[in-house]
Amino acid sequence: MTRRLAEVAKKVGVSEATVSRVLNGKPGVSETTREAVLTALDVLGYERPTQLRGDRGRLVGLVLPELQNPIFPAFAEIVGGALAQQGFTAVLCTRTVGGVSESDYVDLLLHQHVSGIVFAGGQYAQGDAPHDHYERVQERKLPAVLVNAAVDHLSFPQVSCDDAAAAEMALGHLLALGHRRIGMLLGPPDHVPSQRKLQTFRAFSDANGIELTADQVEHTMFSVEGGHAGAAKLIKAGVTGVICASDVLALGAIRAARRAGRRVPEDFSVIGYDDSALMNCIDPPLTTLRQPIDPMGRAVVELLVAQIDAATVPANELLFEPELVVRASTAPAPRA
Repeated sequence: MTRRLAEVAKKVGVSEATVSRVLNGKPGVSETTREAVLTALDVLGYERPTQLRGDRGRLVGLVLPELQNPIFPAFAEIVGGALAQQGFTAVLCTRTVGGVSESDYVDLLLHQHVSGIVFAGGQYAQGDAPHDHYERVQERKLPAVLVNAAVDHLSFPQVSCDDAAAAEMALGHLLALGHRRIGMLLGPPDHVPSQRKLQTFRAFSDANGIELTADQVEHTMFSVEGGHAGAAKLIKAGVTGVICASDVLALGAIRAARRAGRRVPEDFSVIGYDDSALMNCIDPPLTTLRQPIDPMGRAVVELLVAQIDAATVPANELLFEPELVVRASTAPAPRA
């Protein structure tokens, strides 16, 4: 008990006596402090006293696939800040390889009686992944929002960056630079955002009279190593520029080009996707499609809070326009 009081007091920045008053339901504590103490109990994993358990509900789960890709911690910061302005505390849940799964986190969050869940970059975007845990969320009628494209049968509100617009912008940029043999480096074949980009790639190539062959498209895992392996195959296939489904893949593509003796951008142009942190500081600074994560994150919180407040929120997808940020990793196509 003493340890619990000390930990909660330290977390909130109040005295142990104040925490004790809250836990025992005694007067003399402001409502703001009372809520902070109860939220700290939840975050630290302590059970609330029986008489206070009905007060749960100011926690929101934020489930991310990883923190290695800088776009995810940046998104978590925006969503966490917007939730705090609404009086909620974000509980960050990050999947680990061979460790806690997305499904495990959902069970934990349901046990904690959270007010809602935000999923970003999760298994909802993969057609071949298990989706049972999302169905548990739906069965509980727990408010939830998905970030970026999902498989069709999951009827949650979504906030997405427009994959089709991003692919068109990237292709238009490389075509304007004279590239005709263009590659695409995407996530796994069942990854819905990658599928959307590929559909646009094919349609846009046909509309512009550009021949597209199977060896111009590579699917890989979202990692620098995956980007390196996929780009190495595209370089052997003779592409002069590559459009990547993430900045992390683009970093791998730049590394592959250099290992193959190609200069970026003189011999090989690279376009990323996300405009995550420090992409303007790499060598060369990366041309990329910027996801507008600030307005997207705020829209996510608005949709979630509306559901928490018992408003009817349709399971629609809000599409946000990306921005092409041209830096130094793209250049005119090399002369034959």
